[in-house]
Amino acid sequence: MNVHSTGPWGAVRPGALAVLLIALGVLTVTTACSGPVDTLRRAVPGFSNPVVPGLWTPQRMAEAAGYDTPVADGLGADLGETDPEPAPVRAAAERTPYRASAPALGKVFFDGPDGPSVCSGTAVEDPERPGRSSLVWTAGHCVHGGAGGTWHRNIVFVPSYNDRGLTGASRRAAGAADVAPLGTWWADRAGTSEQWLVEGAATGGAGASGDFAVLHVARQDTRSSLQEATGAAVPVWFDAPPTPAIPAMKAWGYPAAAPFDGQRMFACQDRPGRLSLRRDRPSLYRIGCTMTGGSSGGGWFAQRPDGTLALVSNTSIGPASSTWLAGPRLGGKARAVYASIAKDGPAA
Repeated sequence: MNVHSTGPWGAVRPGALAVLLIALGVLTVTTACSGPVDTLRRAVPGFSNPVVPGLWTPQRMAEAAGYDTPVADGLGADLGETDPEPAPVRAAAERTPYRASAPALGKVFFDGPDGPSVCSGTAVEDPERPGRSSLVWTAGHCVHGGAGGTWHRNIVFVPSYNDRGLTGASRRAAGAADVAPLGTWWADRAGTSEQWLVEGAATGGAGASGDFAVLHVARQDTRSSLQEATGAAVPVWFDAPPTPAIPAMKAWGYPAAAPFDGQRMFACQDRPGRLSLRRDRPSLYRIGCTMTGGSSGGGWFAQRPDGTLALVSNTSIGPASSTWLAGPRLGGKARAVYASIAKDGPAA
């Protein structure tokens, strides 16, 4: 299960994230790998995601279920590299309208093995196209089924989903202008790690340290980039230090499993600890958070030494008890996936 956490930002100034998100742009990525790239590309079918006009109606979006990779409580406790489980941090509702408070955030919809499903995502900067990014960062399991699986179908990104945070009858009566105020952006390229493709599993946390993905998205009715449409895209901090060097991380997402309904954006903040699942794999960041399935793929942010905020991870796994979330550290392999998708993008 994927979750997010809430909490104090410590030294981070109130409103600093909103300023950053408004000033920056979106993120997307395609398929890149480490290791025997040619062999892997032959083994993994190419990504294909043809546009289906009218498929993602407001009603179908509301019916999409959170897509989780649940793990057991006590996971990793037998490894010396794992820190004690954090105390739960109650997820806090993001203020509306989302276009003003967190314009780079949104929802990732797709059709998976069990039907319409949903994750969260973040528009990130494109180093190849400053100011004109159409890249989105999310979790690997939100785009591909992992070991023995295939690419999900009908993948789209909806920035500032349900911008005014409508619920109940108001949300059921809402039209596209309320639910997708900046349009529905179809993924035309997707990339994730070799580790997720080879090891990723629907339960147990296998492949979690490589559970990240990048999408490149486009909208049929505009030539504008995602960043131009939203006014936001955030940088990615690939060489962020391990814990305890980072005093606070904040995770955003749209939790969809009870007690949430997937219609509103929430966030959690906490001091990150380490979660190690295998001694031969990098440890994950972990924070206390009560977000549930649907928040998977949502961005985690931290303050860099220069005082700016950047994306450092994404929600990958969490326990059935919904007390914490964990996400991968983004190093050289994540940078390679990101660079591959950016480089293969359309000409500026």
